[in-house]
Amino acid sequence: MLIKRNYGEEHPYWPAGPFKIRLPFIHYRWEAAETIQALVMFVVAMAMIPLLQKYLGLPYDVALAFVVVCGVGFMLPNLLGVPFVPGWITPAIPVVLLFIGQFEPGPEAIKALVALQLVVTFIFLFMAITRLGSKLVNIIPSSIKAGILLGAGIAAITGEITEGGRLYNTPISLGLGGLITAYVLFSLSFRDWVEKHRWAKIIAGYGMVPGMLVAMAIGWVVAEYPLPSVEWGVAIPDFASIWNYLPFSIGLPGIDLLMAAIPTALIAYIIAFGDIIVGQSLLDRVDHLRPDEKIEVDVDRVHLVTGIRNLIHSFFAPYPGLAGPLFTGVMATIAERYRYGRSAMDTIYSGAGVFWIVGFIALFLLPLITLFKPVLPIALSITLIITGYLCISVGVEQIDNATSMGVAGCMGVVLAVHGAAWGLGVGVVLYLLLELRGKSHANDKPDEPIHVEENAVVDKD
Repeated sequence: MLIKRNYGEEHPYWPAGPFKIRLPFIHYRWEAAETIQALVMFVVAMAMIPLLQKYLGLPYDVALAFVVVCGVGFMLPNLLGVPFVPGWITPAIPVVLLFIGQFEPGPEAIKALVALQLVVTFIFLFMAITRLGSKLVNIIPSSIKAGILLGAGIAAITGEITEGGRLYNTPISLGLGGLITAYVLFSLSFRDWVEKHRWAKIIAGYGMVPGMLVAMAIGWVVAEYPLPSVEWGVAIPDFASIWNYLPFSIGLPGIDLLMAAIPTALIAYIIAFGDIIVGQSLLDRVDHLRPDEKIEVDVDRVHLVTGIRNLIHSFFAPYPGLAGPLFTGVMATIAERYRYGRSAMDTIYSGAGVFWIVGFIALFLLPLITLFKPVLPIALSITLIITGYLCISVGVEQIDNATSMGVAGCMGVVLAVHGAAWGLGVGVVLYLLLELRGKSHANDKPDEPIHVEENAVVDKD
């Protein structure tokens, strides 16, 4: 590493307008733990291939080329000064699939997805330039935000467990793998073990990897998934044919598609902004434990980079996952390891940066690709199940009274079943009818609180 950080300062960078450029080996060191984690977790990026094939009608090699374009986008945020591990707008995937699922796979569905991604691009860039992001989200009622999260969570989980879903079809491998992943990430008892035992701390440091490896191994053992046929060499995505599936060839979407995409795009943005808040919270938990580095989270820069990534996707790889600011599972494990000091991780940028650089390289390693190819549905399914759990738990946290919970719950169910437009419409109508109060009562506390204080005295009469 050529450039060193002074104690207590922000990590060194090259200024470039609104961006702060940091490069491996020049600004930060290579991290071994993130290298190992990425050589397994890159399979989550590849897990988008089945959706690209099913909903857009892409051949496998072209879908792999789309994933490579996405991999370039994954490396941009850290390069440009965002201390997050980026990902998709994962909770929005079921809602996006409801939208593009209305169209025939092929040019029609691709145009619809391009329309959606262009609207998402506009929202992010507009919020970045005007700096209105936090203000917009703050004026959205909590019940509406909760309804969006609940709907996304319900859609994610029901899509896996209903007839025809991946968990329904392969219950042993995905059931056990999902439970192990949830236990490592969320269990209070496992958290106690992490504080007492080194082996538990090591497992926790790899986040979703243990559960996914167990699910894959079980899937092969019980024959829920075919054994891999490992090939050697370098993978060559079909970049030559990718042009045939882009708006340059099939045409740009019309105004009608752009208008139809607005409700889904708004939901995707609100979910993505929630991811930004989650990312800030993860860093806030560990920042005070590392006085050697000052971490800057510029929300406007996050918006700007996320908008640029969605713009790239719009024209070069329309993506059902969209481009989101945070890969929550990996960011949580990297933040956890960061807390143990400079010897564990020199800077948050070294952990976050190395992860997706290695993940991008892995997309060309044919032995790894062919090893994991039969079990790609496992990576996508576990990611959606964990995301569904997080969406529901975070959604419930937004609510503090029974009326709001009723509005959010009804909105969430409608959104999960009928899509973004109906979900938002029902949510707004219910909010106006059931929750909205006059100015004289605007600051009143809710009549039916959900969370009762521990010291509250209950009248038994």
